[in-house]
This record gives sequence, structure tokens and C-alpha cells, in this order.
Amino acid sequence: MTTPFILGRTRIAPGARRTVDLPVSVLSDHTPVTLSAHVVHGRRPGPVMFVSAAIHGDEVIGVEIVRRLLRAAPLDRLAGTLIAVPIVNAFGFLNQSRYMPDRRDLNRSFPGHAQGSLAGRLADLFLTEIVARCDIGIDLHSAAVGRTNLPQIRLTPGNARLRALGAAFGAPVTLMSKVREGSLREAAEAAGVDLLLYEAGEGLRFDEVAARAGVAGILRVMQAAEMIGARGVPRARGASVHCERSTWVRAPSGGLLRTLKASGDYVTEGTVLGLVSDPFGDVEAEVRAPASGIIVGRTNLPVVNEGDALFHVAEPARPVHHETAQVEMAEHLDAPALFDEDEII
Repeated sequence: MTTPFILGRTRIAPGARRTVDLPVSVLSDHTPVTLSAHVVHGRRPGPVMFVSAAIHGDEVIGVEIVRRLLRAAPLDRLAGTLIAVPIVNAFGFLNQSRYMPDRRDLNRSFPGHAQGSLAGRLADLFLTEIVARCDIGIDLHSAAVGRTNLPQIRLTPGNARLRALGAAFGAPVTLMSKVREGSLREAAEAAGVDLLLYEAGEGLRFDEVAARAGVAGILRVMQAAEMIGARGVPRARGASVHCERSTWVRAPSGGLLRTLKASGDYVTEGTVLGLVSDPFGDVEAEVRAPASGIIVGRTNLPVVNEGDALFHVAEPARPVHHETAQVEMAEHLDAPALFDEDEII
């Protein structure tokens, strides 16, 4: 039997679950704002893990993933503690905005400061009260509004345990990615917390494939960490494609973009990914793949300016047979439903 878990002023008994509201600030109209976390505290000892979403307020797919995760049956037999924070940036979430009210990017404001800017204060609260108390973390993101990401895990290079957890997650793509200054990943790493970053879908939109892949991946990580058993945890549909580097392909000119390739497509170097034309049809520029790889992100907007990011191509660490890989990717993205008929599909 484990001891009670304490978050803020709330004690959660072994085998219990509670939602805890940590005060953040008061709005100008006297409305209080809190950082709300749902704690599931197991009867048996084990790791402490957090799952967070909406650090960028418009990235709603993570909120849906957390909602589904908290209803998953394997959590009833949890060892250790799960801290789920579906909305970190409540300010941006309410305003359907990526940013904080002070126009700062919360994911560039870590580790923050208790007496700093509003973004800095929220970053400090989240880091000290939630992140630093955990052994493992999974931070859920999506592309910005107008772009979409293929479900993928991004890992800090050189961390063997993190790489093993990424393999357990089983996303279609695993991409090595250096940490950015001021990011949650950087702060978590400094605190000794292994953090997986999940990217999938588009800002302000739900994506059923992204949601299913996210919930299934989190459950597989929890199983690998021995927090839950195998019962009720879906198996990965195939091996994740491991990529060491990636490149954004940008618009050669402004105009109207017609895309010829979709997220998840394998392309060879020189493949025409799309065409950019002027409104009169007099000028047409081809957008070509700079290297062989898989499209892990792309714009959804037909109107582009010169230099806009159009396609994100990740290069597999090992050569792949494109026809076989395309079939395996299709199987990845055709994952079965996780829950009962009351789920909205």
C-alpha cells in the first residue's frame, strides 16, 4: 500500500482520484484562473507520470486525448501515480489562441519565475508543482492553425531510456529533435524528468486518428513503465519509422498551392509535392522534395506567400522500401477504435 499523494493542499488516498485546482491568477474582471490537474493515485507503488496538453491554447487535440485517457479501464489497476493536466494554458484555451494574454509563448517561458511575467509565473507553477515531482512526462501538441502533423513522437537525442519509451509509444514516426531554449522539454530534462513530446493533428480541430494514436501510445508507455498491465492496452500496428533529421520545404513564390502529396506519404528526392501558381495561371512553380523521406507535416492553406513552410519531410535513419513502408504506414493510421459505442467516431 502506498502513502497518500499530496498536490497543493489536497491529499489523494491510495486507490483514489481527485481533480485539484492550483491557483494561477485573477483576471481583470475578478475571475479566478487555476491550473487544474486530475490525479489518479494507485494502490501499489510505482513511477509518477504526468500527461499535459494545451500548453499552446489552440492545440485542442491533446485535451481530447487526456479526456479519453482518464476513462481508460487500465487506470483502474494503476501502480504509481498519474497526473493529467488537460489544459495548461487556460488563457489561450478560452481565447482559442496559441499564446498567453501577454503575447508570450508559454513553451518558450520555462523554467519561469514566481515573480515574473504571467507566462513566467504559470511556467514556474507547472514546473514546480507538477513536472518536477514526476519520473516521466508526455506533453501533447499539434501543428499550428492551418497546418497538420502526422502522429509522431519527438525525442531528445542521446537519452537511451527516452528512446526506449518512444519505441513503446509506437507512433508512426519517431523524430530526433533538439530541445529549444525556454521549452518544457529543456526544463524537464534539467529536472531529470524523461519527457516525450507527441505531435499530431491541427490547431483548433479534432482528428480521430491523432486522438486514437495518442491514447494508445500513452497506455503503451505506462505499460512499459510497469504502471499498468497489458490488459486493455492496444498493440502497436507496426514499427515506428525512426528519423534523425527533417526539413521544411518552403514556397518558392507566392500564389495558390495545389498539393499533390499528403501527410504520411513516402517520397523520393525530387518528387513534386505541389504546385504554386499565380491567380492568372501565367506562372507555375514546382515544389520538390529535397530528400527522400516521409511527409510528417504540411500546410492546409491554399494561399501562400514566398517562404511559407509547406511540407515537412523527415528522413528515415535507415533506407526503406517505399512501397512496403507505405503499406505499413497505412496500417498505422488505420488503428481500431479503443472504446465502446458511446465514443464519437
